[in-house]
Amino acid sequence: MSVITESATCAPTRTDARSTGPGALLPVVGAATRVPLIDGSTRTYANLDSAASAPALEAVAARVTEVLPLYASVHRGAGYLSQVSTALYEASRHTIERFVGAREDDLAIITRNTTDALNLLAGCVPPGGKVLVLDVEHHANLLPWQRLNATVLPFEDTVAGTLEALARELATTSYALVATTGASNVTGEALPIDDVVRLAHDAGARVVVDGAQLVPHRGFSLAETGADYVAFSGHKTYAPFGAGALVGRRDWLDEGTPYLAGGGAVKHVRVDRTLWTTAPARHEAGSPNVIGAIALAEACETLAALPDGALEAHERELRLLLVGGLVAIDGVEVVRIWADSVEPIGVVTFNVAGHDPGLVAAYLAAEHGIGVRDGKFCAHPLLARLGVPAGAVRASIGVGTDAETVDRLLVGVRAYLADGPTATYEVVDGCWTVQNDPRPLLELHGLSALAGTAAACA
Repeated sequence: MSVITESATCAPTRTDARSTGPGALLPVVGAATRVPLIDGSTRTYANLDSAASAPALEAVAARVTEVLPLYASVHRGAGYLSQVSTALYEASRHTIERFVGAREDDLAIITRNTTDALNLLAGCVPPGGKVLVLDVEHHANLLPWQRLNATVLPFEDTVAGTLEALARELATTSYALVATTGASNVTGEALPIDDVVRLAHDAGARVVVDGAQLVPHRGFSLAETGADYVAFSGHKTYAPFGAGALVGRRDWLDEGTPYLAGGGAVKHVRVDRTLWTTAPARHEAGSPNVIGAIALAEACETLAALPDGALEAHERELRLLLVGGLVAIDGVEVVRIWADSVEPIGVVTFNVAGHDPGLVAAYLAAEHGIGVRDGKFCAHPLLARLGVPAGAVRASIGVGTDAETVDRLLVGVRAYLADGPTATYEVVDGCWTVQNDPRPLLELHGLSALAGTAAACA
């Protein structure tokens, strides 16, 4: 499978760094943060890595500050603050349910993130139930099913061809569950969820949607799509406080193996036997992340309050600027899964021919103050199928992204190809880094490390 390059005619080419496109859609924490460059100057950070973790909405940070003085243990405390925290936690659950269009009999389980949610659901698939998944998936929506010996269906060159292959597979084997991405974390593309649900339901299978990228970028409704479950993460939904959610049909969740064995998940315990309670408490043993749930609910309410179509319009315009600018640069290839996919979200992966993606990303950070992601994006099978097994560079757009940030990336890529790095870069522990990097990591912001520092690469 080779890289599919998007046409340069899909957006106007921009040759300067002066923005005439959209501004940020919502205010986010840290939008004005300045970072050091290797020449000794500082520059406002250009965050194009929202697909990995999105910054907190200012509204979310304000809500967390508001509720912290009210925090206490939930569900079993007689104290007033425990009662308040319980009410806030359960109200947050219902807000999260509404945000993803939960039906009357659906419920939300508060998890850590999408990975946590999908692993939880994997433990609730009825015994002997077969799972079908495509090889376009992020590891979070592949590895949990791999443990169940899931069938992995290769994608075809087109959306239409992939749907036909899915239909053939469902016609030949009985499956309990089909797992599908709502939007690829590599290219922003997806199969039409309505079509996947129709094919699966016609064959007697349920559908779980990995909504990690879709939910914060486009919104989603279980009721409208007919999907049975959706999983998503707070840290990608502008609420990076350690909570996520699995929302969907109750029956499997009421009967499935409790995700964690511990207090709060039980009706009665003896030394020789445990009687488990039903969902959601069945899968929320221990002290839950109350603040994380409240933060996620606030993010859901803030996004839901946007005018209809605002998220889509904002991302569409910025993605067109980004893709149009990239494909106009000689030597840059934009990666796509399907030639006929439509309306991808604001996640764009590209390669600079002949150049290591880790070096490109390190250069953009050190010499332009731009944050992108490089590597395989926890989607190794997909990158191998796309013909870029060594990885690529990913730029991702969020509600805090503006056209000036996109322009800065295009300027940086052009400068890299025209002039090359001014610093000397080397690979340390598998990561590209500036040799004798003069930039402070924590001191610039008045912070100190508790126990040393560590480098990490995507």
